[in-house]
Order: sequence, then C-alpha cells, then structure tokens
Amino acid sequence: MGVPEPVDSRLMPEPSKPLGDAVAEATEAAGGAPAPTRRKRAGKPQDVFGGEMRRRDLLPLLVFHLIRGEPSYGNQLIDAIESLTQGVVSVNPNTMYPLLRDLESRGLIEGNWEHPDKRTRRFYSITDAGETAYQELLPEIEPFLDSVIRSVTMIKAEVYGS
Repeated sequence: MGVPEPVDSRLMPEPSKPLGDAVAEATEAAGGAPAPTRRKRAGKPQDVFGGEMRRRDLLPLLVFHLIRGEPSYGNQLIDAIESLTQGVVSVNPNTMYPLLRDLESRGLIEGNWEHPDKRTRRFYSITDAGETAYQELLPEIEPFLDSVIRSVTMIKAEVYGS
C-alpha cells in the first residue's frame, strides 16, 4: 500500500470545534461506542506563543489585524483571538487591557466609549500610525510563525511518522 499524498491544509475548511470532539460526537451519533474520555492535564494549557515575542509583537499584530476590519472592544478581541487560534492562544484580560491602553497612549489605536456619558464598552479602531506599525510588524513576525509551523511539523513527523 502506498502512502497517501498529503492534503494541502489551505484547501480544508476551518474546523468549528476541536477534531477530537467532532469525531466523538459523530461516533456517538452513528450509534457507535462512546469515545473514551480524554486524560485531563493538571494546570493551565501552555501557550506556544509565550514570553516577550507574544507580549511585544504577536498580540499587537493580532489586535491591529482584528480592528482593521471593524472597531472591537477588549473582551471581543480576546474571544476573536481564541477563536482564530482554536484555543491555542488564550489572552487574559490582565494582558489585553494594559496592551490596549499602551497602544492607545502611543497613538496606534483610538478608543471610544460605546456610550460616552457612562463607562461601557470601549471600542478600539486602528489609527494611521497603527496601520504603519501593523505593516512593519507583518514581515517581522512571519519568519517566527514559519519557524513555529516547521518545528511543530517536525515534532509531529518524528513522533507519528511522516
């Protein structure tokens, strides 16, 4: 038997839920045995984008990217990043809100209260200076992201075979 050709992941639709959950639901729905429960790990999941790279470059890049389309507020950005990364990158509000205040104080984003007469949601939009910073970050971050992809691919190939 030959080895099947790899599928170009760019052609695959984005999964709406983790693969393991989808397989378990499909198996149960088809009348099969329920899938074994997964072993839970103690502690919080580790974020592969930790450290200085995450705080200094990756999170601002994602914030700029997301608010370029439409203004967003902090919790909405947190949810969008978690959804975009399928939970691989999770952002704590204690990280997001200081970042938003810093970007705003530097003139890279602009915040406006949903209802200016009371403290409600603060919607952020990108400024011209923020767009310039975004365009500068794009080529800086891409090699890092490519190296993460290569590293994870090599780990998977080593552990599970090509």
